[in-house]
Amino acid sequence: MEHDVAEVPRLSESASAVFAVLARAGTATRPQLASLAGLSKPTVSSAVAELENARLAAHSGTASGATGRSAAVYGLGPAAGAVLAVDLGPALTRVRGCALDGTLLAQATGSRGEAADVVREAVFALPDGAPLRSIVVAVGDVTAEQDGAGARPATAKAGPVFDAMAVALPRGVPVHLENNVNCAALAELHEGAARGRASFGYLRIGVGIGLGIVVGGQVLRGANGAAGELARLPYPWDDGVEPRQEALEEYIGARSLVRRAAEAWPDGDGPCPRTADELFALAQEGRPTARTVVDRHAADIGRLAAAVTAVLDPGLIVLGGSTGADPQLLAGVRAEMARLSWPTEVVSSTVGDLGTVVGASRLAVARGVQTVTDVARAKD
Repeated sequence: MEHDVAEVPRLSESASAVFAVLARAGTATRPQLASLAGLSKPTVSSAVAELENARLAAHSGTASGATGRSAAVYGLGPAAGAVLAVDLGPALTRVRGCALDGTLLAQATGSRGEAADVVREAVFALPDGAPLRSIVVAVGDVTAEQDGAGARPATAKAGPVFDAMAVALPRGVPVHLENNVNCAALAELHEGAARGRASFGYLRIGVGIGLGIVVGGQVLRGANGAAGELARLPYPWDDGVEPRQEALEEYIGARSLVRRAAEAWPDGDGPCPRTADELFALAQEGRPTARTVVDRHAADIGRLAAAVTAVLDPGLIVLGGSTGADPQLLAGVRAEMARLSWPTEVVSSTVGDLGTVVGASRLAVARGVQTVTDVARAKD
C-alpha cells in the first residue's frame, strides 16, 4: 500500500486560503468559509470549485440556515491526504495517522524496540492511496532543527532507534523532528490542563526531566532548539562537588527515586518496590517509608519548579511525566513552591501518556496543511 507524497496542484492564493480555513474548521458552508477567510462570496465560490477539481475539497452534505434555506457543506477531499505522528518514547512507541483536519485515521502502539513495526501498522491502516503530506517524530533530545526526508536526530540519544524506525517511514515524505516535551506541552495547551492559558511551563518528570515553555501560545524553542533542557542545569552546587552534565536528571529521575527507596526501605516492611509505579502504589496505601520517599520527591520537584518560576514567571506549571503527573505529588510541590517562590498555579497533567503523540499530531497536521498551501501561486 503506497502512501508517498502526491504532487500538489498549483493553487490560487484564494484557494490556498480557503483550504487552510477548511482544514481548521473540518466542515463549513461557503458563507462560513467567506467569513472565516475574510473573502467575498464570489471569490470563495471560485476557490471551492478549484479545490473540488483538485479533489482537495468535497461536498459532504447540506445544512439549513436560519431562513430555512439549505447550504452545501464542504469538507476536505480525498486528495488532501494524511500525516503521521510518531512518539519515540523511552519505553513505548506510539503512532497516529490523521487527516489534515485533525481527524484520527489510524493508531498503533508497541515497544520502543518494535518502532518500525508500529509505524508500518499505522501506515497500513491509513486510507488506501491517501497521500502522506508530513511526518513528525517526537524524540527526547533535539538540539538543532533538521528537516527533510533525510533528517536525523541531532544527538545520539535517539539515533540507533530512530534509524531502525526510519526504514519503515514512507519514502519522499518530509520528516520533522520535535522535542517530545514540547509536543506534550502543545497537547496541554490545546486539549489539557493549560487550555485557555497563553503562557505556562510544562514540567515533565519521569525517567528523564524536561520543560516545555509556552509563551503567547507558542512553544519557545531557543536559539539551538534546546530551550527547556533542564537536564543540562549545573548540579549540584556545593563546596568540593563538581557539577556534572545531566547530574540533575540523574538525581531526580525515576531510577534514582527507586534507588533511594531501596536504600531507605526497612527489612520488616515487606518487599521493596522495584519500580516507581510500585513505590507510588505503596505510598497510596499509606506505607510510611514509601510516603516519606514520595514526599521528598515532591519537595525536590517543587524546588525545580521554583527555579523554573524564578526564570520564566509562567503563572502556571503543569506537572507531567510518568512520575510527575501522579496526584500524590501535587500538594508537596505546591507547598515547596509557596515556600520558595511567588504565587504560581500548579496543576497535574490531564492528557497523560498520550500527550506527546497528540501534540506531535497537531504539529504534523500544521506541517501537512503547509505543504499544500505553500504551493499556492497567483494564476496568470
